Amino acid sequence: MERKRVVITGMGAVTPLGQGVETFWSNLVAGKSGVGPMTLCDPTVYPCRISGEVRDFDPAAYLDVKEARRMARFSQLAVAAAQMAVASAQLDTSKEDSYRVGVVLGNGNGGFPTLEENCRILASRGGMRMSPFFFPMILPNMAAANVSRLVGAHGYSSTATTACAASNQAMGEALEAIRRGAADVMLAGGAEAGISLLGLSGFAVMRALSTRNEEPERASRPFDAGRDGFVPSEGAALLVLESLEHAQGRGANILAELAGFGSTSDAGHLVQPEETGASAAAAMRLALADAGVTLAQVDYINAHGTSTPLNDAVETAAIKRLFGDLAYKIPVSSTKSMIGHSLGAAGSLEAVACVKTINSGMIHPTINYETPDPACDLDYVPNQAREKDVAVALSNAFGFGGQNACLVFRKFEG
Repeated sequence: MERKRVVITGMGAVTPLGQGVETFWSNLVAGKSGVGPMTLCDPTVYPCRISGEVRDFDPAAYLDVKEARRMARFSQLAVAAAQMAVASAQLDTSKEDSYRVGVVLGNGNGGFPTLEENCRILASRGGMRMSPFFFPMILPNMAAANVSRLVGAHGYSSTATTACAASNQAMGEALEAIRRGAADVMLAGGAEAGISLLGLSGFAVMRALSTRNEEPERASRPFDAGRDGFVPSEGAALLVLESLEHAQGRGANILAELAGFGSTSDAGHLVQPEETGASAAAAMRLALADAGVTLAQVDYINAHGTSTPLNDAVETAAIKRLFGDLAYKIPVSSTKSMIGHSLGAAGSLEAVACVKTINSGMIHPTINYETPDPACDLDYVPNQAREKDVAVALSNAFGFGGQNACLVFRKFEG
């Protein structure tokens, strides 16, 4: 039996570079940074005091005030992105079999700020003064639950919590759900809003964060020799995925095809990537094989590119391990150079960038690339966007725990 093809018909994004896909994309192409002073918590005594925040976000623009009050910020961002994606796809869920419409989202931390707030209440005023919505707000699956509830999607629902690989894992799982016939339509992507003293403290003591506080827009510098850690970020993006038959049957505008998914585990260090890049390379290879794409057909790689010394060197090694000499001919860029690292949401925002790259024939730059690193010697599209016809884009996501998830996006051809 011929395998179902899965296409993308809508996208929504809430990002540090603006709300809405077109605003996000135009700022990426312009090489604009969305990183600035941290405002969502007071970082005064911490070595990192900068972040990529979704500024001027008003949940009341997307939600009833009472609904918004009962959701943690990561759920609010997810619902906003979902509404944008459904509108973009011109999908009327009331006319669908709701049990054939599902949701899979990626998330790393759940409601960290809400968790911290209620722990303070517990310590200062007692547990009976905590919010009765504490659990429905903080659990990582609540973004998917709220999207399902408000969109009216009664079908297959799940949450991937594979750290920074979560969004790619979620989109891969949604791809498989449609392929195996469990759904006709899936809303897939990720959301994260963990900027809080709790989150900041955890990463600070690991010395994982950039300390370029005096020049926040220049702090995230993937693959540059002067990189000193990632910039914490937040955001959400959702894609509407459909079987090709369903999309064509309703006359949907097809943006691109989600063609392949691959996932592996380093089975090693808890937070450091495996130094040879073998497992990351294997995830890329599996995704390409799943898509039926050869190494020579890859036109662009959207890197995980976190701006940490070890990750960027290992990812470079993984790309060279898989592609050999071809690695030097493939443009590679990091969306995180402009928005920082939104953890469980990162892959979804980068998926939007990949689809827009395919649609526009433009590759966004890796900004702040100034000093070459001998360990990072590929074409990182430094500082300026580049025109290029891209038919196949590979997107990498590698998370704590050594969990790797890669996706292949392809220009749609009927």
